[in-house]
Amino acid sequence: MVESSPPGFPTRAVGEIATRELLSCPPGTPIAEAARRMAQSHHSSIIVVEDGRAVGIWTERDALCVDFASPGGFDRPIREVMTSPVRTIDADASVSEAGIAFRDAQVRHLLVVDADGAPVGMLSQTDVVLNHGVEQYLTLRDVRSVMSRSPVLLAASLPLAEAAGRLRAEGVEAAIVLGGEGEAEPGMLTERDLVRLTAERRLDATAGAAASRPLVAVAARAPLLSARNLFAKHGIRHLAVRGDDGAFVGLLSFSDILATLQYEYIAQLNATLRERDEALIRSHQDLFLARAVIEASLEGVMIVDAQGRIEYVNPAFTRLTGWGADEVVGRNPNILQSGRQDEAFYAALWASLAEKGHWQGEIWNRRKTGEVFAEWLSINAIRDGQGRLVKYAAIFSDITERKQHEEEVRSLAYVDALTGLPNRRLLTDRLAQAMAAAHRHGRALAVMFLDLDLFKRINDTFGHDAGDKVLTETAARLRACVGEGDTVARIGGDEFVLVLTDLDDPADAGKVAERTIAAVKAPLDVAGRAVFVTTSIGIAVYPSDAEGVDDLLRCADLAMYQAKQGGRNGFQVYAPALNARSHEMVTVENRLRGALERGEFSLAYQVKLDLTTGRMAGAEALIRWNHPEHGVVLPADFLPTVERMGLMPELGEWVLREACRQNRSWQERGLPPIRTSVNVSPYQFRSAELSETVSRVLAETGLAAIHLELELTEAALVDHPARVAQAVEQMNRLGVVVAIDDFGTRHSCLAALRTLPIHAVKIDRTFIAALDADDGNGGDGVGGRDADLLRAIVALCHALGLKAIAEGVETVQQVRVLQEAGCDEIQGYLISRAVSPADLESLFNRNLLPVT
Repeated sequence: MVESSPPGFPTRAVGEIATRELLSCPPGTPIAEAARRMAQSHHSSIIVVEDGRAVGIWTERDALCVDFASPGGFDRPIREVMTSPVRTIDADASVSEAGIAFRDAQVRHLLVVDADGAPVGMLSQTDVVLNHGVEQYLTLRDVRSVMSRSPVLLAASLPLAEAAGRLRAEGVEAAIVLGGEGEAEPGMLTERDLVRLTAERRLDATAGAAASRPLVAVAARAPLLSARNLFAKHGIRHLAVRGDDGAFVGLLSFSDILATLQYEYIAQLNATLRERDEALIRSHQDLFLARAVIEASLEGVMIVDAQGRIEYVNPAFTRLTGWGADEVVGRNPNILQSGRQDEAFYAALWASLAEKGHWQGEIWNRRKTGEVFAEWLSINAIRDGQGRLVKYAAIFSDITERKQHEEEVRSLAYVDALTGLPNRRLLTDRLAQAMAAAHRHGRALAVMFLDLDLFKRINDTFGHDAGDKVLTETAARLRACVGEGDTVARIGGDEFVLVLTDLDDPADAGKVAERTIAAVKAPLDVAGRAVFVTTSIGIAVYPSDAEGVDDLLRCADLAMYQAKQGGRNGFQVYAPALNARSHEMVTVENRLRGALERGEFSLAYQVKLDLTTGRMAGAEALIRWNHPEHGVVLPADFLPTVERMGLMPELGEWVLREACRQNRSWQERGLPPIRTSVNVSPYQFRSAELSETVSRVLAETGLAAIHLELELTEAALVDHPARVAQAVEQMNRLGVVVAIDDFGTRHSCLAALRTLPIHAVKIDRTFIAALDADDGNGGDGVGGRDADLLRAIVALCHALGLKAIAEGVETVQQVRVLQEAGCDEIQGYLISRAVSPADLESLFNRNLLPVT
């Protein structure tokens, strides 16, 4: 029986649109042969059949896991890489049901079966999108409203194995291949291209050679119907999306359109609620339809009366919030508030409802369990025939995962969001290409490193909106100062980099610098006031100053600091004799001498997670220098200077005392006791006063020794075994926990681990980072040399009675491997970045373990 659909939606059965011709092969078929048959017959999948039964499926998506770096990868039997079991759908199911099935199962192919379970065809997302029959909705939505993410961009010279790895790592179906040498036009590399190359057993291909051309693109503002027509016209499943300036801003796939069609059911619901009175007059059938849609909707629905009392919630509301209908009916919706939005936010919401009759946007609410989650919420005011307000209808969906994914994608983007300029990542790629071209043609290029002078004063005086306007206007002026083939990038804050290519004379860079300085210092209109900005510029030339990307940028950076030392609003050409870094060191040292007395230091905390309980086991205290001009300075940028100046004992004691005081403060407020970890420098561990200092700080702060952990680097243990061993023994007598940090980076003395009262070992992040690339087959098991080495380290720790702690954990795959290896605790950006003490409090009493 085909399910009924809202008005305007199709009721066709999937059996009518499925591809009847099925492609199949036995389990022992080599991957290359299966790929050849798929490419030859233009199929996007092949069914693996054994004893007359479908036991698996291999699709274009699975081609991402082919090892293009090894000839043997093409001969693996398909049974080892197929997906099993095969997802099926009844032939009489509706197209709408198929769309939901695709989304829930996270697949792109469904085997269509008859009433007896026998295969009768194959249904793909392509079939659904081209036969959904809702052109009116596709006309009303534009491409950018459903575009899933920023595009993955590949260099044309990238080897095919690495290109396939990028697609697999980014979790995408296709990527744009930028035009390179020999390829003037960009192309699209898709899973279908990988199937074709698998069939051809290609090992030497590059992304540029493998890409499909011409690249078919659609404007971001174009209707979705135009995109669907392009899909059908060209027989493709991916379109590049261009912005108004012609730049690539995204990729559009069949999956994006399919997801959109499901949300149109909710649009139908909104229309039904707005026309409630008219629907009652027209027919009771419309009322029944609206009720059925609400009850079956995957979106949460809440109806509130004019007095602000909840009258009705649908089953999806209960699933998303945890509150049952009997618990919320008659209550105020503010039971869902998370506290993240202030009074001004809600005032604006109610003002919009009063003036426009509707409000839509993102909001953070709280489930019954206390968990905070992100919603996309739409509220409509409903009035009767006399215009009197009678109800409010709210519809919402959980967008927490999407918000998290957007944040991840944003952090990997190539373009600066404020100015539209390339960011540091894209700058590095372009500079490398420009240097390679300059080398081939025997030409020179220059890098100009720009920093706006005293920019912080603008933010402090006029506000950050004014600062943003200055940055965007400066970016526009910089573009006007360079040639068409040159690059202007913003690499952070008020720092810009210009890459000048194909110079006839390196001295021409100085002329560009003079032109740039003049353009930047022209007055700017900010809120009706004239603002003047100047810039300091450092210039480095390839290949005379440096031959590597990082070295060339570093030279330009040094020259820029020399320009600042010379009085700002000027430029300096790099020369080894400048000794610019010496001047910078003097400046830093002068500032550091009084920084502690001025209260310029603070501590941030990074969570240590117990893998068994999923709860916070401790937090590592990390020092930050809040520089009045440069903002937050990380420890790697100033601690070497602190140690060279002999200030480490004083600063180290402050860190120890502040960390202990904060831990004690958390306990006094009733928060669960945790272990605070403090990094102790080799100098401190060698000092005879360490034991006395720790004992005094514990007594002054009232913190029990068991709640303090001192982290000692492996290098200090190896380089100063006798003195460090004595200090470790003293800490043990005090009851303070000692852990070895950066384990595996030096040739450790295992005898010391066996004999000294060490409590824990922190496995260096380099071992953890290698785990993501360990399992080349995309499997869930712990495999490969790096995983074996990790298991051995954990086993060694446990054999010596030590806890094994992994640092630098950034992916769910790493967590899975660490769990299987028996690791005790983890820390890293996946769990939490270093946060302030106040922000850390929100992580107490929560299960922080990501789903693996």
